[in-house]
Amino acid sequence: MKAASLKIDQVAFAPHRRSPLLLHETSFDLQAGQVMGVVGPNGAGKTTLLRLIYGFHRPLRGKILIDDISLNALSHRQVARKVAAVLQEQPTDFALTVREIVALGRVPHRQGFARPGQHDAQVIENALDRLGLRNLAGRSLSTLSGGERQRVMVARALAQEPQILVLDEPTNHLDIRHQLEVLQLISELDLTIITSLHDLNLASDICDRILVLKNGQPQGFGHPDDVLQDAIVADTFQVHARREELSISRKPYLSYQLPSTSTQLEELQ
Repeated sequence: MKAASLKIDQVAFAPHRRSPLLLHETSFDLQAGQVMGVVGPNGAGKTTLLRLIYGFHRPLRGKILIDDISLNALSHRQVARKVAAVLQEQPTDFALTVREIVALGRVPHRQGFARPGQHDAQVIENALDRLGLRNLAGRSLSTLSGGERQRVMVARALAQEPQILVLDEPTNHLDIRHQLEVLQLISELDLTIITSLHDLNLASDICDRILVLKNGQPQGFGHPDDVLQDAIVADTFQVHARREELSISRKPYLSYQLPSTSTQLEELQ
């Protein structure tokens, strides 16, 4: 399945109409196959935006379009065929094996009570292989480490064969090797990917576009070099930020540190 374009048009969200907005009017266009990083401090609205994209929340106002089709016009099954999500919250008490959990990714593609077919089986095995889970396929999820569970959830999402993949802090719980493997996977997948990240330099390395959020409000959207500027980073995260260049690779690199005094902190506000 091909990657899809994503358009967010003046989308805002609150739990109830009279509640304060958790996400203020936000707009951006993402071309099919692009990787977008969503960055910002805790409570900035990153998870709220991701939940809107994979259909867990409905916008209070504004439109979400996938290949110019409104998300509101699609059934839950149709959304699940287009968008898969890997969340930070991982189940730990499932009495299912790794293979059975990865197989859940095929549910949106089944009709009624139809049993999995040969194509389903091949997709599941490919997902297990891609995440290096073949030797864990018969294990119960509850026996796995946090990093292993994260890889299982990514494999389940790939088995869903989505056009758009939403990743909420995908490198959480992973050791360095598996962080690199997941990041390499992101760069290789022919999908449109939206991922929240805390590491700004990592976001700059792997993302085609960056959206910066603060207090539910967009601070900037565009190419990482254009958006992750000293002033935006300093104001958003309340730190001192400086864009430098690595001596060997000549790649831009953001360094940041806490202000040393309350006076310096006030200067950032």
